[in-house]
Order: sequence, then structure tokens, then C-alpha cells
Amino acid sequence: MNSGDTAFMLIASAMVLFMTPGLAFFYGGLERRKNVLNTMMSSFFIMGLSAAMWVMIGYSLSFSGNVGGVIGNLRHFALNGIGKEPGIYSDNIPGLVFVSFQMMFAIITPALITGSVAGRMKFKALFIFIALWSLIVYYPMAHMVWGKGGFLGEILGSVDFAGGNVVHISSGVSGLVLSIILGKRKGYNKELCWTHNIPFVLLGASILWFGWFGFNAGSALAADGLAAYAFMTTNTSAAFGMLSWIVIETIEDGKPTIVGACTGAVLGLVAITPGAGFVPLWASIIIGIVVSPICRFTMSKVKHHFGYDDALDAFGCHGVGGIWGGIATGIFANQSMNSSIRWNGLIYGDFHLFLAQVISIVITIVVALVGTIICAYIVKLFTQLRVSDEDETVGLDESQHGENAYPSFDFLD
Repeated sequence: MNSGDTAFMLIASAMVLFMTPGLAFFYGGLERRKNVLNTMMSSFFIMGLSAAMWVMIGYSLSFSGNVGGVIGNLRHFALNGIGKEPGIYSDNIPGLVFVSFQMMFAIITPALITGSVAGRMKFKALFIFIALWSLIVYYPMAHMVWGKGGFLGEILGSVDFAGGNVVHISSGVSGLVLSIILGKRKGYNKELCWTHNIPFVLLGASILWFGWFGFNAGSALAADGLAAYAFMTTNTSAAFGMLSWIVIETIEDGKPTIVGACTGAVLGLVAITPGAGFVPLWASIIIGIVVSPICRFTMSKVKHHFGYDDALDAFGCHGVGGIWGGIATGIFANQSMNSSIRWNGLIYGDFHLFLAQVISIVITIVVALVGTIICAYIVKLFTQLRVSDEDETVGLDESQHGENAYPSFDFLD
């Protein structure tokens, strides 16, 4: 066991946890003034719910035992048998440190979904949905990709360094499906919905960028060269994602925006996540440059064509960005970067990894789609999914929480 690696992983865990409040500011700034508290609360409460579930059953179902390559068992219920000694997933850090690091992923992943349904979902319904979704979608996905005997990771041979499938594609697709089930917001495409606090967006994006170093570099599970490499690919992709968006926005709209720059940076971070420790540094430049036009096209043209109301573009950013990142990993990954992968990427003349990546993405989409539908209809047995028209008009801050973020701005939203 290594004290330096342990300290590094504890810091990385704290950085990933900090991303969830960052997401709350990012989403909260993008939403309308009358819904900002509800939007931020929709991320913040998950820090309690998901952490509690992770300690009781989440870790065990994700990382203990193996049932058909799909899910774990309850051998480590309430973290029974997990302590200061190294676990089976890393021999250089205590088992509880690995539990803590993975817990932060289990917290932020369902929080990403809330961006798709902002402005019209009942808080009670969202609370129940997140609990069910963690159980039905997240824990199986974590086991299939990262768990011992997992179908996608160990049997199929696909790779996901820090959560392209587990975090971004699963949450993005689930957000899209849930937004379609809920229906569009009142006045969608008929009323102007102003981004109410751009400084919040910048603050949130900055926190996310900072925390993402823990997210990706920490996935090396050691303070070593691989962590340093993942750190650099992460920052490089974010930088080129931002620059790519700024250039496109300037060409198309005549001027760059803060919201656009923040969006491009986050897209670069999303896209590099599955391949951060597998692809060469030069490939992270391509990944960052390409993700912005793909996702911008989805957020504007595709979304407009099909008419779905992905309120804060969780699918357009995380779903599509994660899909591109997974495919790009299958194209550019190289065993010289990380010997744990079975094959080189497509660009080196081997199609096996690329095919495995595509299959894993399709399976992730199916699991998220079916799982979300199941969760939504179970929630409907207990409560309506959507707030009333009156509550939506008043705003979810007031109707769901009895609070007002800006009392002096009444009647201006």
C-alpha cells in the first residue's frame, strides 16, 4: 500500500465530489430565474441520496461478486468487509478509498440527467426516479464496464477509462428519454427562455474543469505516469473543444459568447473521458476539435428537427459527446499508452477494439433507454411525473420548495 497514492486518490475523490455543486451552478445559471433553486437542488440532493445508497448497496452491486457479467451481489452490503486494507481493484490504496472515489461517480452521473428535464418535473418524482435509476441503470453499467467479470469490460473487451459509457452516455440518453416522456415545457419554442445568470455558468464550468482532473487522472488509481498522462489529455481536449466552439460560433453568429466557450470546454472534457488514459496526446487535440461541431449540430439542428425538449442539452452534450468519445477511443487507443487494452485502435489497422467500442455504446444506449422507461413508469405508480401547469407558470422554486432566489425580481420572469 502506498501513502502517496492514497493521498492522491483522496484528493481526487474530493475533486470529483466538488463537480456536483459545480454542475448545480452550471445548470442553475442556464435555467430561468424562477427555476434556479429547483435546478440547483436537483443536483445537490443527489449528494445525499446517492452517497447513502452507495454505502448501503451501490458499491456492493457494482463491485462485489458477479452475476452473469451484469451485476454484482450484496456480499459487501453496508460496506461489510471493506476497510483500511487494499481491495481487489487496487493493491496500493485502501479499499475504502476506492469505494469513496467510485461513490463520487455514482453521485454526479444521475445529476447530469436533471439538465434534460429542468423546469417541469416534480421534485418528489425526481427523487424517486434517481433512486430507481441508480439501481436499475447505474449499478449494472458500472459493473459491466469496471467490475470483475463485467460483460462490457472483461468479456467484450471494450474500454472506458473514466466513464464515457457509465457516466455520460447513460445519463445523456436517459435524460433524452425522460424529457420525451415528460413532454415539452409550456411555451417551448414560443417564449424566450433567457439564460438567467451567465456568471453562474462560468463558475460552474470552471469548477467542472477543475474537478475533471480528479475525475480522469484519478481513474489511474495511482499518482503515476498514467495519471499525469490522463491529466494532460484531459486539459488538451477541453482547450481545443473550447477553441473549436468559439471559432464555429464566431463564423455562424458573428461573435463568441461566454456560454458557448463554457459549453465547448465541457464538451472537450466529456469527449476525452473514455479515452483519457488510452489515446496519444495528439489524438486528444482531434477529439476536442471534432466534438464541438458534432454536439452543436445536435443541439441546434437535430433537436429542432425532432422537437424534443432537452432543456439544458444534457443529451446534446453528455450523450452525443460521450458517444463520440467512445468511438474516438476505438479509433485512436494505443497499447503503448496503456498495456491493459487488448487491441490497438482502428487507425493502427486493427478493427477489434473499434467494434467492441461500438457494441458497448449500443448496449449502453439500450440499457439507459429501457431502464429509464421502467423507472419512469414505476414512479408514476406513486406520483405524477410533471408539475401542474399552474406550478410550472409560477416556477418550481416557489411551487416545489417554497423559496425564491431573487425576491426583488418578482414578476420579471
